[in-house]
Amino acid sequence: MSETTQSFQIQGINALELCEEFGTPIYVYDTAKMESQYKRLKDAFKGSKMKINYACKALTNINVLRFFKSLGSGLDTVSIQEVQIGLKAGFSPEDIMFTPNGVSIQEIKEAVNLGVRINIDNLSILEQFGSEYGNSYPVCIRMNPHIMAGGNLKISTGHIDSKFGISIHQLRHLGRLIKSLNINVEGLHMHTGSDILDVDVFLRGAELLLDIAHDFKDLKFVDFGSGFKVAYKPNDFSTDIEELGSKMTALFSKFCKEYGRELEIEFEPGKFLVSESGYFFTKVNVIKQTTATVFAGVDTGLNHMIRPMFYDAYHHIENVSNPSGRQRIYTVVGYICETDTFANDRQIAEIKEGDILCFRNAGAYCYTMSNNYNSRFKPAEVLIHNGKAQLITKRQELEDILRNQIEIEL
Repeated sequence: MSETTQSFQIQGINALELCEEFGTPIYVYDTAKMESQYKRLKDAFKGSKMKINYACKALTNINVLRFFKSLGSGLDTVSIQEVQIGLKAGFSPEDIMFTPNGVSIQEIKEAVNLGVRINIDNLSILEQFGSEYGNSYPVCIRMNPHIMAGGNLKISTGHIDSKFGISIHQLRHLGRLIKSLNINVEGLHMHTGSDILDVDVFLRGAELLLDIAHDFKDLKFVDFGSGFKVAYKPNDFSTDIEELGSKMTALFSKFCKEYGRELEIEFEPGKFLVSESGYFFTKVNVIKQTTATVFAGVDTGLNHMIRPMFYDAYHHIENVSNPSGRQRIYTVVGYICETDTFANDRQIAEIKEGDILCFRNAGAYCYTMSNNYNSRFKPAEVLIHNGKAQLITKRQELEDILRNQIEIEL
């Protein structure tokens, strides 16, 4: 991405021209950034037998999945529908990890029938799985290390009150189930949260998981989840991936020597791979000045990007139409009949009605969490690859909203 006072560009393509061609609001993704993030993570762990499984819940478009497959990535999925999309994208079943929570044994069986790898995070389903399959189908087990980590409570998944994973304090019960039902455990897994900055938090969780791993004699891999923090603001901090890679490689190498053979180390990044690749462009409908605030009302809302309202997430916003304008204070709000505020009292180059604003870090958990609230259409998605912009999701029309509704006589 390059910017000048004349233009905001992605792979040499002018953003304003993209908005003119495809309309607003619009999500735009840069494959060059995806690839550089993927290679950065691979390079950080080049001293180990390492596998990346892209967490596709972050951005599920089938073209994005195919792009990561072309890089050599596996796929981390959390629903049977994501499994099916992954298979349609061309991933082989053995390269797809199914990591659900709170699902029925029927959904687990569907995944088994598709031949993908299974990750189970509770004793009830594990017991049912063992009773059904014994040692005939391998399984991974998700542990909860009871570590509080992540940007906020809603994205912290490894603490004692989390619904995710089997508690480390249930190891004896877990061991009895595995032994009595002859369950074939091929992997251990944990995921402590998202937006984790401190490398030592990862190491603490890893040490706990590797201590447990010594009790499982037939492991093929250990999956340490992800949750790497990316930079949301100019000059913001992010996880030092190179430091993490160096320390984790040393720790895992030591474990493998003690274990007696080399295992595969796996990670399931989503946000780290796609967040910074995404840009969300929206047009300013109205500048509304009250006695206390200057509002910039845009042609989008929480129906398209709910993260600022749901997580209090920060997205850097800039005026693409007037990048060198005088800095003014605005509160950026949407058009939904709710309080859908994207930014409070934010310094942005002077905004006029009709200007195009860009929301940064819009690649992860943005379009995938969009909805039709207020009967608004979901926006289009555009992928920029090798300097060419291509439409990968059409903007919705009224027929899309009504498609599954059945009109009856009243």
